[in-house]
Amino acid sequence: MELFKERRVLTVSALTALVRGLLEENFDQVWVEGEISNLACPQSGHCYFTLKDAGAQLRCVMFRGAFRTLKFTPRDGMRVLTRGRLTLFEPRGEYQLVADYLEPQGIGGLQLAFIQLKEKLAKEGLFSALHKKEMPKLPRRIGIVTSPTGAAIRDILTVLSRRFANVELLISPVRVQGEGAAGEIAQAIDDLNRVGNIDVMIVGRGGGSLEDLWAFNEESVARAIYRSAIPVISAVGHEIDFTIADFVADLRAATPSAAAELVVRSKKELMAELEALCHRLDMYQLRRMERWRARVVSLSRAVTDPTRILGHLSQRVDSLDGRLARETGLMLEKHGERIVSLSARLSRQSPALTLQRSSERLGTLSLRMDHALMRSLTCAAESLRLASGTLNAVSPLATLSRGYSITRKLPERTVVRYSREIEAGDRLELSFAAGGALCRVESTLPVKQ
Repeated sequence: MELFKERRVLTVSALTALVRGLLEENFDQVWVEGEISNLACPQSGHCYFTLKDAGAQLRCVMFRGAFRTLKFTPRDGMRVLTRGRLTLFEPRGEYQLVADYLEPQGIGGLQLAFIQLKEKLAKEGLFSALHKKEMPKLPRRIGIVTSPTGAAIRDILTVLSRRFANVELLISPVRVQGEGAAGEIAQAIDDLNRVGNIDVMIVGRGGGSLEDLWAFNEESVARAIYRSAIPVISAVGHEIDFTIADFVADLRAATPSAAAELVVRSKKELMAELEALCHRLDMYQLRRMERWRARVVSLSRAVTDPTRILGHLSQRVDSLDGRLARETGLMLEKHGERIVSLSARLSRQSPALTLQRSSERLGTLSLRMDHALMRSLTCAAESLRLASGTLNAVSPLATLSRGYSITRKLPERTVVRYSREIEAGDRLELSFAAGGALCRVESTLPVKQ
């Protein structure tokens, strides 16, 4: 470039701005394919990621406005085709791609978004059969959410008027494609639930491309159908078209016309079924009357002459009366014998007789006790006399009465048995058979051999 043939000093900011201008001028719109890595989507709403292949990598940013238009959610490792413009992020001196379009390779963006939302809602249980509501057999009021100018509403009205013109319809007109259509559909479903007294609801539109039907693939519509208290029939597109609304709805119809045929049966069919039921009821009543008539005839044949029956019954009464009299006599005789036996037993066990016997026994025992007591006292007196004699014989007092005495050494009052136990001058206490004496030892005598 002519700018750099001569020496010219540039600041970093000036050089960066120059490079940025060259990039943006020459790479205003480029298409780049690669694999997403380092994906980050902060609260600002912008999306930052790196596109890479085996030899290089390119930093990319998709600002909030463009990122919101994506129908799918980018993920690390996903191969994508990106369109954008090259620029330079001056604070870091890095060039980057400002992307305004992104689509996955190998599958369209809408199709990928469809698959991702389907997997997400399936995990949450929005498609579970446990949440499917039963369709009413004969609805009186039907809510319809669709475009007021499309072919779908004409097909539904035509079929309903032909099959059952008496049904009441409540139409909630909405846009069925384009920006904001999903919000209108979800709001209409909620509004019909608030109205009340609606037996069933048809939500749908005619056929079209995937882009045309996309409003029925939005999460807001799916969640509105799921929280609806009114049973919902999804009737979107043609028979080959499937949307997220079809999976969440309580019943899927291939077309709007099919939905009208499913929601209400033909009046002619109902009348024919009613006539068939009436015929079955008449036949049942006839068969029942025939059975009762045959039973009456059978019972009437079984009835015989009442006088004969009364005669048999009278004879049976006489027989039973005789048996009763015999059985009563036998029973009275048996009870009489038992009474006599019990009376004899009672006499033998009379309380007066028992008291008399007990009194006699008490007298005998009392006399025996007196004799035993006298013998015991006599034996005790004899034993006492013998013990007293023995005691007197061995008593020290008796020994003392024969002239002996007991000598104790004072002050210990120990009994003196031998002369060697005392000395001259010791004080002694002498005890006699009657009384005693105090004395002092003058001398001791030797023991005689």
